[in-house]
Amino acid sequence: MVSVTKQLSLDIIEDSTPRPKPINVASVPQLSPFRYPGGKTWFVPRFRQWIQSQPARPKLLVEPFAGGGIISLTAAAESLCDEVVMVELDAQVAAVWQTILSDDADWLINRIIRFEMTLENARRVLEDHYKETRDVAFQTIIKNRTVHGGILASGSGLLKHGENGKGVSSRWYPQTLARRIQQIHLIRHRIKFLHDDAFSVFNKYKNQKALFFIDPPYSIPGSKSAGSRLYTYWKIDHEKLFSICGGLQGSFVLTYDNAEEVVTLANQHGFQHRQIAMKNTHHAEMSELAISKDMSWLI
Repeated sequence: MVSVTKQLSLDIIEDSTPRPKPINVASVPQLSPFRYPGGKTWFVPRFRQWIQSQPARPKLLVEPFAGGGIISLTAAAESLCDEVVMVELDAQVAAVWQTILSDDADWLINRIIRFEMTLENARRVLEDHYKETRDVAFQTIIKNRTVHGGILASGSGLLKHGENGKGVSSRWYPQTLARRIQQIHLIRHRIKFLHDDAFSVFNKYKNQKALFFIDPPYSIPGSKSAGSRLYTYWKIDHEKLFSICGGLQGSFVLTYDNAEEVVTLANQHGFQHRQIAMKNTHHAEMSELAISKDMSWLI
């Protein structure tokens, strides 16, 4: 197999004084087959801190807005808990996880390896109206790898120039994708996937001592959110989400836009919040918030 594809490098910088040494995301194992907008690879080292700070080894981790699933995959791959529950409402994304975790994983791997990536072939796949779950999964991966930013929401366009003028081939690494899918399939006994609405799943697990990693689409009214552009299901009731978190029996961490509206919600519910700054490969800095009842683990 070929080596892991070079990924977008992000550094995490704590907003404390003195600042600890930045964590380079290139050192984080790349487990997901997705190029996911808003992905949480940058949070993985902090996630490990949080889950290892628990008084006992967790039995269950629930990720109600799974998306690219890097947090759940990390927990499963590194055996940080007994079981993870990944939840996703988007049918395209759900088809990928359902296929990878099923007996159709080998079919998907072979389909990816044998596919000749050209603009014409990509368009042919994307314009089809597939009904079988495994076909939708393959189509979704093609779309995710050939559109700008990996955006699966309607309106996203195919890459024209891409990296080094390679166009739609710029992010097409079939051997790497095949290996990641195979690795996920091998740990499927630790992963439960639900194609469901996050709020329905909260009702199912809220009284259990599960851990919750919650990364909702960022759609706070009035904030500079890209949620409506990035995701198919981007509208959620944020006040309801914060209220639900306050009633969870288990510990939780929320990640959110660093927006005034979010800080206000956190304060209203008595949650602690910490700002985490990120630096991408273009040296542009941005920040997000980590929110929980107790943030003392974030050091």
